[in-house]
Amino acid sequence: MQGKKRSLNIWSSTSLVILILFGVFIVFPIYLVLQKSVVDLETGKLTLENFTLFFTRKFYWITLLNSFKVTIVSTILAVTLGLPLAYLLRRVKILGSSIVQIIVIVSYISPPFIGAYAWIQLLGRNGVVTKFINNLFNMEFDGIYGFTGIVLVLTLQSFPLIFIYISGALKNMDNSLIEAAESLGYSNFQRIRKIVIPLITPTILASSLLVFMRVIADFGTPMLIGEGYRTMPVLIYSQFMSEVGGDAGFAAALASIFIFVTIGLFLFQRIIARQYSYSMSALRPMAAEKVSGFKNVISHIFVYLIAFLAILPQLVVTYTSFLESAGGQVYTGKFSLQNYKNILFDKDLSMILNTYKMGLMAIVIIVVFGLLIAYLTVRKRSMVTSLLDTVSMLPFVIPGSVLGIALVFAFSSQPFFLTGTLTIMVVSFVIRRMPYTIRSSNAIISQISPSIEEAAISLGASETRAFTRVVVPMMMPGVLAGAIMSWITILGELSASIILYSSSTQTLSVSIYTEVIRGNFGNASAYSAILTITSILSLLLFFKLSGRREISL
Repeated sequence: MQGKKRSLNIWSSTSLVILILFGVFIVFPIYLVLQKSVVDLETGKLTLENFTLFFTRKFYWITLLNSFKVTIVSTILAVTLGLPLAYLLRRVKILGSSIVQIIVIVSYISPPFIGAYAWIQLLGRNGVVTKFINNLFNMEFDGIYGFTGIVLVLTLQSFPLIFIYISGALKNMDNSLIEAAESLGYSNFQRIRKIVIPLITPTILASSLLVFMRVIADFGTPMLIGEGYRTMPVLIYSQFMSEVGGDAGFAAALASIFIFVTIGLFLFQRIIARQYSYSMSALRPMAAEKVSGFKNVISHIFVYLIAFLAILPQLVVTYTSFLESAGGQVYTGKFSLQNYKNILFDKDLSMILNTYKMGLMAIVIIVVFGLLIAYLTVRKRSMVTSLLDTVSMLPFVIPGSVLGIALVFAFSSQPFFLTGTLTIMVVSFVIRRMPYTIRSSNAIISQISPSIEEAAISLGASETRAFTRVVVPMMMPGVLAGAIMSWITILGELSASIILYSSSTQTLSVSIYTEVIRGNFGNASAYSAILTITSILSLLLFFKLSGRREISL
């Protein structure tokens, strides 16, 4: 009885300590954003002046409409690409289908702003394709900047998420339903419209809303390729960076509006998921069948075309990283290692080392906290652990740029001056990416029977010993696989880093962004190639640890 009470106190204390840490690094910074948005920083009085300014001036509120326009169109197009691609790869035997799936996954794990940079090189004002079109047709095409460019990049970067979700749903679909419809005289199109799509509608809705949340919060893409077409994250960033030391209240108001929007979207997603969720059990899973003739040709062309467009940004940046540069955006056409010499030998390597060092530090913390939080919220249910579960999901909902601003508000003065330090960078990585590891860890521990722990305790082990010696080893392969996916997303993290970094804590993603802004495309390509290769190697490690050849979410 004494040991049980001691164990209970250990878990209660652990829950409380983690909740306090989350309160300091998540709740308190967000509270400061909300507070500064409604308080006059000079008089200390409550005011709605900042919100009034936003909603009464078209220059500001149009950015919110722009964000919704970009997000809605990108989400619709992502579904238009992801749904048929997932269906064809599950239903039709496509030559090299496993390679196609890996290509799609690689395009998904690459940061969106690399796609924006690559498309600038192809279809920007001085892009290769732009020059070819203008010379061929004697026209003055000015590139794909603005709304079109943002939608193109975000669509190609988002459709893999739709693909991954729908592939998982189709894998659980019973093929006998389709065969029954076929025996009743339904055409292939009718089977898709009346059987397949209704069954996977919950998955389509859930994945679409996740894409919606991801796209609306994206900062790097509209910043690089948007030009005059401003979206909400870009407005928040530009207002904050220009208002530091001045009217920070307006930047806080913009961030607060975006917090309400994204939380509303998240709650809507949860409602939709609960209302339309059901499970399918496939006695006879859908299997790929060989087709011939025109259908076979069209299927292969569609799949290969989408895969090519998805991986094109990575091919472009890798190719241009080996081109000799005559300065800025001008290439001589000759192959050279000049760009790699520039970044590896002529420049400080700290940004590359920082990325790996801070990323690894963040992953260690994420694994430890992810394991503990998953165990506490699943096995030790209480009011504290329920609150812990809710708070831990806040960074999943709140955009990175807003979180970066919140951390600056909280830790930009003594005695807790952390802005620009390694500590605040690691903290931002941890709190932004931990929700993914917690969710995957929750799923893993839910599959471990409590009777296994009970057996260990009945043999004389304490509850904490049973956790460390029995539960943790069983969870570790799945947790590490999830942590690698968190690591991959940390590598390309930009929205919070661009606000929090200093010259001593600059990362690869920030370096790519700054080089593109300066017009040093050769250096940007070399940095991007290093980031892409690191992501691919990490993905291969994920496959090795998880024993899978596909990603399921």
